[in-house]
Amino acid sequence: MTEKKTSDKKEFVSWIFAIVFGIVVALVCREYIFSPVVVKGASMVPTYENKDVIIVSKVSHIDRFDHVVFKAPYEDEYYIKRVIGLPGDTIEMKEDVLIINGIEYKEDYVNREGADPFQNRITENFTLEEVTGEKTVPEGYIFVLGDNRLKSADSRHYGLIPMDSILGESKLRIFPFQNIRLFW
Repeated sequence: MTEKKTSDKKEFVSWIFAIVFGIVVALVCREYIFSPVVVKGASMVPTYENKDVIIVSKVSHIDRFDHVVFKAPYEDEYYIKRVIGLPGDTIEMKEDVLIINGIEYKEDYVNREGADPFQNRITENFTLEEVTGEKTVPEGYIFVLGDNRLKSADSRHYGLIPMDSILGESKLRIFPFQNIRLFW
């Protein structure tokens, strides 16, 4: 009987160890490697819908047109937007054409649904200097825009985003869960 109790005790301890080890690994991964985030709002429609759950990589290198999650400049929230300008870039929007460093880019990802048919542009004309006071994106910053330009507060409104406020890059969209509550 004593042998059975010792065996049960060892098995119980091994289960506790496995559970604690799993929790520690999960917490370390969530803190330093990836994190789930729930999208709030319509600023990135059609790329992301309100309440979509995405997985954000905290170890990715950020490139132009990546989707990044960052600490909002004036709120205790996280925003998701598309990276348009990197350090050293010049940016201009002219007649709904994005121009970065003198090169025109087609923006197939921009939401054009629901726009006023009499409105000939989705995005107003601007230059980086007009909206931020900078001729080029300074070192340590990025310029971001939402895909739903008519309903997005982005760098046109609150300026450049410091690189150190970036949580990470969106890597995976999990189908929208309307009534899920994440306990992370």
